[in-house]
Amino acid sequence: MTRPDFNTIPDFHKRYVEHVKDFDVLEALRISSKRTVDVVRSIPEDQGNYRYAPLKWSIKELLCHMMDTERILAYRALRFGRNDKTALHGFEENDYAPEANAENRKVKQIADEMERLRLTTLDLFVNFTPEMLMRKGLANNLELSVINLGYIISGHESHHLQILKERYLPGLQ
Repeated sequence: MTRPDFNTIPDFHKRYVEHVKDFDVLEALRISSKRTVDVVRSIPEDQGNYRYAPLKWSIKELLCHMMDTERILAYRALRFGRNDKTALHGFEENDYAPEANAENRKVKQIADEMERLRLTTLDLFVNFTPEMLMRKGLANNLELSVINLGYIISGHESHHLQILKERYLPGLQ
């Protein structure tokens, strides 16, 4: 049974990990994925471009942001897990969002992609040894462990699911 190490999680990421701290990392990844995909599959297609306020992301942009972030964090986990000591750059989420082609995607297509993406993330984490899970590296000038990256992936998804339900879909849930 794994647990996140709050002593080594950068402050910015702690709010994400709070959502999943009581689960084993693999269980957290599975549970958050199921919860998210179930909600995304309930979103009517005509709601996909809805924004709860001007200048906020649309539902589909938010979902694409969640996938972009998972891909980047899983890549970091792969690099650190393989004992790669190269410092990695950060990314600017607001630069990525308009480039995700979200408006030309269907909500169902995004849900399917989210489900497949999480399966590959799980494949990655299932095969990390306990030693690999404890390895650390630098990304965006922050030291992160592989295990904590798994919790951040799951927690980031859970954080945005909560926002999706509260701000975008209050009438659907």
